[in-house]
Amino acid sequence: MEKYQVALLMNIRKQLQEWFEKSQPVQYQDVKRFLHSVAGTSQTIGLEYLGKVSTELLDHISEHPQSTWHTKELQSLLIDIIKICYKDEIVEVEQLMVNDKRSQTSASILLIDDDLSILIYLKEQFEQQGWHVFVASNKEKAVAAFYELKPDCLILDVYMQEEDGFELLSFFNEQARQRFIPTIMISADNRKETRIKAFQMGADDFLAKPLDIEECVVKIGRHLERRKLFTEYLLVDELTGAYNRKYLTEVYKQQQTNYVRNKETYCIAMIDLDYFKKINDTYGHLMGDEVLQRFVKHVKSHIRTTDQLFRYGGEEFVLCLPRTSAEEALTTLNRILSSFGKESFHINNQTFFVTFSAGVAEVSSESTLENILNQADRALYTAKEKGRNQVVVSCHHQQMKLKKFNLAIIDDDPIIRTMLTELLGRIDLGTRYEVQVHTYKDGLEFMNSTILDENTHCFVILDGMMPKMDGLEVLQRLRKEKRHDQFTVVMLTSRNSENDIQRALQLGADDYMTKPFKLMELEERMRLLMKRVK
Repeated sequence: MEKYQVALLMNIRKQLQEWFEKSQPVQYQDVKRFLHSVAGTSQTIGLEYLGKVSTELLDHISEHPQSTWHTKELQSLLIDIIKICYKDEIVEVEQLMVNDKRSQTSASILLIDDDLSILIYLKEQFEQQGWHVFVASNKEKAVAAFYELKPDCLILDVYMQEEDGFELLSFFNEQARQRFIPTIMISADNRKETRIKAFQMGADDFLAKPLDIEECVVKIGRHLERRKLFTEYLLVDELTGAYNRKYLTEVYKQQQTNYVRNKETYCIAMIDLDYFKKINDTYGHLMGDEVLQRFVKHVKSHIRTTDQLFRYGGEEFVLCLPRTSAEEALTTLNRILSSFGKESFHINNQTFFVTFSAGVAEVSSESTLENILNQADRALYTAKEKGRNQVVVSCHHQQMKLKKFNLAIIDDDPIIRTMLTELLGRIDLGTRYEVQVHTYKDGLEFMNSTILDENTHCFVILDGMMPKMDGLEVLQRLRKEKRHDQFTVVMLTSRNSENDIQRALQLGADDYMTKPFKLMELEERMRLLMKRVK
């Protein structure tokens, strides 16, 4: 029976490729005939789910007939059949019927080791638990990933060729402690003095190689559970001492209750430190942390006890000002901007100063927190457009230009390109961002495209095996580009190509996924990577 199932799936793929590559309208009768054939055959040979999907689509087009189907319409109509027929590229058929246990709330792990074989092995094992796993084989990538991805757990090897695991542990210790991130050391050196040194330097656990995966997973799971339990009750941002985003929701509810009762106007301000990424890139993340901490300390010393400051994310903060008009909020924030701009920061005999931009929204009617933050955000965008280092009060007519990200999908299979475009084109990154999806049938077409010249961050999903120019060659050439740091690359590889995975990581791939992969996992992984550069 299996050989007939394989034959049917291959015939479906062949028909779909023919339609999509021609990019010509397909007649209604041809689509109906195709679905009728698939529905009947699939249920006969044991592919019940495919038969069920095909029957439902047949009923749909019968109820909503149209003379022709254009390529994009057909791609959207047949997306579920595409997923089933590409189970070897994506997932097993049965898995399409259940929800992926990964979600936006899944824990993320940063794994640091220069032994790429163990990195690949552990990544695969841990991802089976539903955890998002990001890997780094050197200090530079590890530090960037730690600050940008904000992992829930840090795992690093004691001994590496170019890096000393204890030095890395020492570097991460204070940051991990402030953020309540469990740190786990792994090593083939299981001597007592090595374990004691790891704990003395701040490690929360020590796992000896060869690792017992079952025990390893249980221990990591316990650390993640404790972190989750702790952070659920935490109302203060661990690094800066400002209130956290979760508590903002509660405070806003209180403010709205007070407004309904007393009709007292209040203001919400969105604050963003100017050129903060440049500070991190120029002076390092530790200095960036100091800037954040001193900013919060400075603001707290210049506001009333009834005012509340929240860390909204990264270098963004929200200031809640009860019983305050827009004019009064503007005066307060301009005073803080002036005084904070005079504070000097010193590192390596260099001195620099930091400013911020802010947008103010006055709440004088019942509204949701999301609407008020959007108003403040639009005003903040106006402040940035005018040159930063200023405060702007929201006007309802203000329009905000969306920040654009490019997403390049490079794969020689038109149906894979269709599927990924359908999936990733609808990624929601909030009100400020838009994702523009571009597809390329091979690496050569991508390397000759104008997207390489655009001054926009580009995320690249790169298939490893392609004609003309394979994924590794594309990656190698991409990293030689002047704007190489504006490309985030995820390689798609087969499960038995460990050498290609190692080579991809060595060439600077930011992440990789092995086939078959889950669409929901890829979508969530891309969302996490995009948040790194927002």
